[in-house]
Amino acid sequence: MPPARPRAPARTHQQQQAALLGLLLPFLLGAGVLVLIPGLLAVVLSFLYYDGVSAPAWWGLRNYSMFYLDPLERIAISNSLYFTLLAVPLRVLAALGLALLLRRPGRGVGFYRAAVYLPTVIPEVAYALIWLWVFNPLFGPVNIVLGALGLPQPGWLVDASTAKLVFVFMALFQIGEGFVVLLAGLETIPSDLSDAATIDGAGPPAVFRHLTLPLLAPWLVTLTVRDLIWSFQYTFTPSLLLTRGDPYHSTLFLPYLSFEETFANLRFGMGAAILVVMFACSFALVAAVYALTRRWTRPDAA
Repeated sequence: MPPARPRAPARTHQQQQAALLGLLLPFLLGAGVLVLIPGLLAVVLSFLYYDGVSAPAWWGLRNYSMFYLDPLERIAISNSLYFTLLAVPLRVLAALGLALLLRRPGRGVGFYRAAVYLPTVIPEVAYALIWLWVFNPLFGPVNIVLGALGLPQPGWLVDASTAKLVFVFMALFQIGEGFVVLLAGLETIPSDLSDAATIDGAGPPAVFRHLTLPLLAPWLVTLTVRDLIWSFQYTFTPSLLLTRGDPYHSTLFLPYLSFEETFANLRFGMGAAILVVMFACSFALVAAVYALTRRWTRPDAA
């Protein structure tokens, strides 16, 4: 009988922390080089006047004062908040509903899960061009169906009253990541708890309200925070390819306005100030969500 192999010594806590830091180090370096340093440079640039040709000049808060003086700045903030406050709750609710519907394994469930996730992997440019065809007021399938049903056929992207809604519809179909996150969250809920509640006489609505929803609350809050940050960036590609901020500035959002100020008007300081304001808006919304849900997501609150 061969001799037993000696066991490897157990890792100490310090060794585990060092190994974890080694795994995270490439990500931390990448985040610092690609996110943190450019972000700090944008903050500095927002206090300067710089046109890409002449030397930068100190402007102080003059770039930020344009948010009070220029109506386009206020319109962009209003449009961005409109999109965020409408799209984010609808996206979270849609992802939650589909996760609950497709939670149980069964025939065809894998196909439906893949179908939910598929729009998420489509490149942004191709995805925007697909919706440009879908909502074409002359030969788009949406208006063809509405016309066949005898319903009004809106102008969609050429109508200021409906253009922003098209952007919300586009966002509602790219919920694959949130869908997967909530599926994983539902898997962490022990089935014994729901079985015991059912035996005690609780119906599906009561089980969802008093058991599933509280235990899923941390996942929902995480997804909401992620979507709030994502929503301020999402509108750039559709604005650039579909509407250019029109009609009548109804689809003028902060990311596209920053792009216009920076690369069309060569006001790099103004473009950087818009990005800083966009970050401040997203941070304020995330802080509000945290304040409203802090008690709801505590372990003892469930």
